Amino acid sequence: MADIKNYTLNFGPQHPAAHGVLRLVLELDGEVVQRADPHIGLLHRGTEKLAEQKTFLQSVPYMDRLDYVSMMANEHAYVMAIEKLLGVEVPLRAQYIRVMFDEITRVLNHLLWIGAHGLDVGAMAVFLYAFREREDLMDCYEAVSGARMHAAYYRPGGVYRDLPDQMPQYIANRKRSDGAAQRLNENRQGSLLDFIEDFTRRFPGCIDEYETLLTDNRIWKQRLVGIGVVTPERAKQMGFTGPMLRGSGIAWDLRKHQPYEVYDRMDFDIPVGKEGDCYDRYLVRVEEMRQSNRIIAQCVKWLRENPGSVMTDNHKVAPPARLNMKSNMEELIHHFKLFTEGFHVPEGECYAAVEHPKGEFGIYLVSDGANKPYRLKIRAPGFAHLQGLDEMSRGHMIADVVTIIGTQDIVFGEIDR
Repeated sequence: MADIKNYTLNFGPQHPAAHGVLRLVLELDGEVVQRADPHIGLLHRGTEKLAEQKTFLQSVPYMDRLDYVSMMANEHAYVMAIEKLLGVEVPLRAQYIRVMFDEITRVLNHLLWIGAHGLDVGAMAVFLYAFREREDLMDCYEAVSGARMHAAYYRPGGVYRDLPDQMPQYIANRKRSDGAAQRLNENRQGSLLDFIEDFTRRFPGCIDEYETLLTDNRIWKQRLVGIGVVTPERAKQMGFTGPMLRGSGIAWDLRKHQPYEVYDRMDFDIPVGKEGDCYDRYLVRVEEMRQSNRIIAQCVKWLRENPGSVMTDNHKVAPPARLNMKSNMEELIHHFKLFTEGFHVPEGECYAAVEHPKGEFGIYLVSDGANKPYRLKIRAPGFAHLQGLDEMSRGHMIADVVTIIGTQDIVFGEIDR
């Protein structure tokens, strides 16, 4: 018989496990991976260049389209960078709303991740369970911004508007009876805060269900334990952040170590792994959902008791109230100038970073005093994680490459920015 020689395989970009726009060139010895070479650029958003042609405000919706599973977290870093250069003070209520929606976004991200990761590895049911809760949180996005995904809710100086007093409700139709609509609307009778509070009470039980399906599942453990091991030293050297770093045993979290907004007032823990394998990263993200739930509950309690402004009163940066704009010439001029020309940001440069669901998401912003960024550089966590794919895959089987892509929680919008 002829000897089996090494051969090269295109993994993606069409294969569903390669998430549509990742092309991996695998060098194989039989079924064992010798080398994995990620080819990027197939999506090619051009966000950083496009931002130079748009006013600071017009680029906010572009941020949603980077990691399109963690929309508001992307916006947060961008508006924080602008606020740093402008020296704008954000009202305390807006800071609490931002923190609450950052954590809602983290849960949204991890729900999609646990469902898709399970599906990639062959566990069908958890995908359906995760999307059940995801739908409720998408409704929260829609209630505050009008959009289920691309919210553009955070603005320099605060947030677009205060939390609504009513939750949208289901209506009966040909496919949904009156009784079914009433059951769906049981927890939608009050305000958005009432709905979120109800969610925080239900959600720990939902996480228990995911863990029942996966954590001690024999097949799940066979597919994840000991796969894609990254030592703490290598994780730091390769620029890993977020659950990828914490899964290797390093308790680094910007919310604790470089707190922004009101995270220093929040009571939560940082979960860390021991082995640095795919299973540890799974456990870290599941525990992160529990901790995010704690933070959301704390924010809901504070927001109930503390009404107030959600946007700076500096009308060079934020639009005036519509009522004032329609009755006061000065306010009308502010409104017109803001939405035609935008605001001018003082010369300088800054870096603002948030603890994004996938890791450290940073915006490096350079201003030359104009109404558009002179240069915008995005520090996307997935980009650093993707470079570790080769090292994590070597010596494993082709099937394990799917597991490793899943554990990295890659979204290509931020990589091909």
